[in-house]
Amino acid sequence: MSTETAPTADRVAAPPPAGWEEARSRVYAVGLAAALPAVARPLADIDGFTLAEPLTTRTDLPAFPTSSVDGWAVRGAGPWRVVGRVLAGSTPAPLTEADTTVEIATGAMVPEGATAVLRVEESTTADGLVRGTPRETPEWRQPGEEAYADEELLPAGTPVDPAVIGLAASCGHDTLRVRRAPRAALLVFGDELLTAGPPAAGRVRDALGPAVPAWLRRYGCQVRQSDVVGPVADTLPAHVAALRSALASADLVCTTGGTMNGPVDHLHPTLEALGADYVVNTVAVRPGFPMLLARLADPDGRIRFVAGLPGNPQSAIVALVSLVAPLLAGLQGRSMPVLPQATLAEAVPGRGDHTHLALVRLDRAAGTATPVRHVGSAMLRGLAGADGFAVIRPGTRGEPGDRVPIVPLPLLPGERAS
Repeated sequence: MSTETAPTADRVAAPPPAGWEEARSRVYAVGLAAALPAVARPLADIDGFTLAEPLTTRTDLPAFPTSSVDGWAVRGAGPWRVVGRVLAGSTPAPLTEADTTVEIATGAMVPEGATAVLRVEESTTADGLVRGTPRETPEWRQPGEEAYADEELLPAGTPVDPAVIGLAASCGHDTLRVRRAPRAALLVFGDELLTAGPPAAGRVRDALGPAVPAWLRRYGCQVRQSDVVGPVADTLPAHVAALRSALASADLVCTTGGTMNGPVDHLHPTLEALGADYVVNTVAVRPGFPMLLARLADPDGRIRFVAGLPGNPQSAIVALVSLVAPLLAGLQGRSMPVLPQATLAEAVPGRGDHTHLALVRLDRAAGTATPVRHVGSAMLRGLAGADGFAVIRPGTRGEPGDRVPIVPLPLLPGERAS
């Protein structure tokens, strides 16, 4: 009997790769379990953070009846005798007599007893009296028109942007409980990489060192220039030292390259040396198969993560959208990213028993997705013209007219998709 394929006594079979959807769910769950602590911060300091509690109103909005126009707050049918003026920021006396009025500014509190607000441009003044016909629609905002006291306006897990900050201020908040942005670092592996100039003499330019931090910032991370290290020497001691140093201050360390088991692939031995546990070790997706996510726990309970991105540039971005994006959503206490759908404008091949993430350009008005060209795992030209990845599930291919999930490329903080 041939023994060529028989396992040796000390060989441990590698676990099968995780399914792509399973991997996303798994890393989101571990991120949520390790969600960053909630802290109270002033409104001016929370742009890019995440609500740790629902945003509620402290009063009715508006808190009092507020004039929508410049004009006259009147009582009775008129004409009206002027008895005062109300400006924004003041509390007016009630209108107690019939056919009296006070001049009122936009945003000012409507006095008790007023029956209407007459627009200034639709009024006349003569002989000390104001005349005109108020519109049938009230010209003031009623208390609670926008929200009632203690009403929940936004749920916990909402990303904080300038619009959220303004809303919180209008509700009367000075501080909010939020989760800070995760701190991330990047280690670039590979002695063959150049950090300046064109590729030459068997060496290639590092495209991930400059690009990955920008992607991470779009996912809400804090990444300083000093947090980007590399190329790290292709030795195990250098890898262990670099990763240990990065983990001292980062919640997440991304690495590029070294995720397989070649002669200079030291990531797996490094993780073993540091006592890391795998959350995901390879994913059944193309491109990007040799991606991984590992978890480290300190004695004090602090959890940190290492995301191993493949060295091929497009594969690395696939790993970012597949593993890093859901992990960061969990760490920030946000919801699992929901994938929008689009209709394929052209056919997209399948990848057998692997999920295929195919770069596409979106026509949002038409709701269609068109595959782009130049999409090899080592290429970035197609990525530069794409809006996201179409998800072609295992055992299928994408046909024109099929509705498929889309993994969007991340936007700048505060941006919203059109």
